[in-house]
Amino acid sequence: MTKMKLGKGLSALIPNDIDVSDRKKFIVVETDRITSNPDQPRREFNESSLKDLADSITRNGILQPLLIRAVNGNFQLVAGERRFRAAQMIGLERVPAILVEGLSRMEQMQLALIENLQREDLNIMELAEGYARMINEYGLTQDELAQKVSKNRSTITNTLRLLNLPEEVKDLIRRGKISGGHARTILALNSEREQLEVARKIIDENLSVRVLEELIYGKKRKKRGKSLKLKKLPPDLADAETRLKRHLGTRVNLKRGLKKGKIEIEFYSDSDLTRLLELILEG
Repeated sequence: MTKMKLGKGLSALIPNDIDVSDRKKFIVVETDRITSNPDQPRREFNESSLKDLADSITRNGILQPLLIRAVNGNFQLVAGERRFRAAQMIGLERVPAILVEGLSRMEQMQLALIENLQREDLNIMELAEGYARMINEYGLTQDELAQKVSKNRSTITNTLRLLNLPEEVKDLIRRGKISGGHARTILALNSEREQLEVARKIIDENLSVRVLEELIYGKKRKKRGKSLKLKKLPPDLADAETRLKRHLGTRVNLKRGLKKGKIEIEFYSDSDLTRLLELILEG
């Protein structure tokens, strides 16, 4: 049987705005008494990554306790799904855990989401779906959600926009076939047909995000009758232009003359303009 070892604890698990100081205790619990969290935002679990984690637990033990709550005489996982699955994989009979009493469903979902955010375990689509559930099921505004997960409001807004992509594209993101950077760039395309075509092209031709940006934004410039042979921007301006594109989720064009410059920001509908105004004025 794998030896159980303990490690660091609560401060890494529970955010400051959830006060559990008087309703938590450390326990060691049988693995078969724990069930998975139904509010776990993570849907894809890479088997190779789980095997690596299982090997680490075999060597070093579980370095951070699971977070659980009591349910009908047994326990339900709140945070620590990958550690739990890895422990099951190697036949660990008992695991260290922090038992928290009186967690609300929203607190449970928040803790599961935050744990994955801290470890960067979620892909961007799982993250968008997790955000949407907290907004739709618990009536949070984007500002309130941003505060709870310690993100900028603009980050929340841009992530939620990914839910507007075609289902096939969203599934490719969930499965890690295309990245979040690819997905945000695809959003600049107006039709589902174009979005699907480009998503398939990313996979078929192994396109980087930078190449994809040139493909999409260059295509839009061509449609407006502008030359694709643009004078190369200085490195500092090129970096600023790229950061603006990714922050705003749309085409941005920086131009600088001898004494002044200008920033051109594209929008594709009234709702897109409203979104951009919110990002600029409130961000």
